[in-house]
Amino acid sequence: SSNVSVGAQALENNTTASENTAVGYQALKDNTTGDGNTAIGVKAMDANTVGDRNVAVGADALGAMNPSSNTDMYNTAVGYQAGLNVSTGTENTLIGGLAGAANTTGSYNTSVGASSLDANTTGGRNSALGREALTKNTTGSLNTGLGYEALKENTTASSNTAVGYQAGVSN
Repeated sequence: SSNVSVGAQALENNTTASENTAVGYQALKDNTTGDGNTAIGVKAMDANTVGDRNVAVGADALGAMNPSSNTDMYNTAVGYQAGLNVSTGTENTLIGGLAGAANTTGSYNTSVGASSLDANTTGGRNSALGREALTKNTTGSLNTGLGYEALKENTTASSNTAVGYQAGVSN
């Protein structure tokens, strides 16, 4: 099955899944048939059962991910609780502590910086680069916030671009 597990309860429920790497307490714990995943950190991707081809590095990273069928998800989450609540969202790149932490079904988001895009739940195709960039966005889509606190207060508005220190902070 070509799996590697290191840590108590890592890959504990694996049945037929292959090409997975789980390092840390309960990393990929509930994975049964999800293939090609890498989970490093305490409870990283611990709820995933069937999601394929994801990378989670950090405690609780992608902790709630659990699609209903074997699906190539291509999510990458690096940092403490990065992508914590992603359940069915796909092709998200979330880097930094709490980056994209509230995201559930939002897809195609890029978030780099601590607390960037961390309130997003369903918004998609957003790009946040910088600490707290788009931090309060919940459902807005197609936004680009580049810089410290760029578009910080944006919650539901879509199709905005702000570049620079606190650019569009009150949007």
